[in-house]
Amino acid sequence: MSNINLLIKPASGLCNMRCKYCFYHDVINNRETETFGMMSLETLEHIVRNVLGLPVTDCTIAFQGGEPTLRGLDFYRHLIEYVQKYNKKNIRVHYALQTNGYIIDHEWAEFFAGNNFLIGLSMDGMKDTHDLYRKDAIGDGTYRKVMHAIQLFKNHRVEFNILTVVTAQVARNIGKIYGFYKRNGLYFQQYIPCIDPFGEERGEREYSLTPELYSYFLRTLFDLWYHDIKRGEFVYNRYFENLVGMLLGLRPESCGMAGVCMRQYVIEADGSVYPCDFYVLDKYKIGNFATDSIETIEKNRRELGFIEKSMTVHEKCRNCKWLALCRGGCRRDRETSGGDALTLNYFCRAYHEFFEYAYERLCEIAGMVRNNEFGRK
Repeated sequence: MSNINLLIKPASGLCNMRCKYCFYHDVINNRETETFGMMSLETLEHIVRNVLGLPVTDCTIAFQGGEPTLRGLDFYRHLIEYVQKYNKKNIRVHYALQTNGYIIDHEWAEFFAGNNFLIGLSMDGMKDTHDLYRKDAIGDGTYRKVMHAIQLFKNHRVEFNILTVVTAQVARNIGKIYGFYKRNGLYFQQYIPCIDPFGEERGEREYSLTPELYSYFLRTLFDLWYHDIKRGEFVYNRYFENLVGMLLGLRPESCGMAGVCMRQYVIEADGSVYPCDFYVLDKYKIGNFATDSIETIEKNRRELGFIEKSMTVHEKCRNCKWLALCRGGCRRDRETSGGDALTLNYFCRAYHEFFEYAYERLCEIAGMVRNNEFGRK
């Protein structure tokens, strides 16, 4: 193992917003302990000391929630101190944090910039699409808070990207949203399909993303992205760029595109470890990073069989010409509403239609990259 990736939840599932589609709110409602409170500095120090003692060359420490900024800025200042104290092997340490932007101020932005944090900022497009589901604790929209955070990040030169949850409404308005992002200089974009709560039939909620809408979303967004690439205007799209990389023989860095679950360490506020952010549930706990050795955690992971189960390939996929690009998709999208059994990806139709639509142009972009013709402004 040459590198290790930690995803830490320092404020557990606590949040200062009430997004209607929040998957982690659904997760905490499906386990015995809803919230583990705030991570102690002692637990943080244990984690840092343990991970920096491993025989690795690179370590990514990312923070998510809930809302990780609720733990307070001093928590992250201590993180930097602990890394400096225990990094005796000169491991390359990378920091990342996903935030809703609600309490970001000059002090936060200055800290992120000064310590080379990569920030993911959650935003669902223009004011009307963003405020529809991303509300604060009293039911008010949060668009203005996010725009304020964006300005602070730009002023302090914080490295950040926009993370958009693709709801039905976002899918229908992706053309307007893409234009809005470009007009505001938001050229680094990620889009993740909205998922419905555990145990429910997919597509029943007002925000639910159906395969039909996701197909429209992918094809429309790809047309816009392709047009910009062809005229030398660079807009980063994580999904499309991973596809181009795969056509060039590279391994996708996005977990849901690899065809198998990657080895992850998702750490709750009490130090407990889980194999995936979507499965921070009691039956998937594989140890505690503050008290267990990495060998014990890995032994428990193997016994759980989480990664091995994700290798299951549906019969229809085996005979599909797009398997090399699709690879079955994220495990969560392959689960039945009634339990853990894996079936065909819920978005199969969307991916099939998209690949039929965009494959030749994806290959064209891959050729441009191979020949160093990938224009970037």
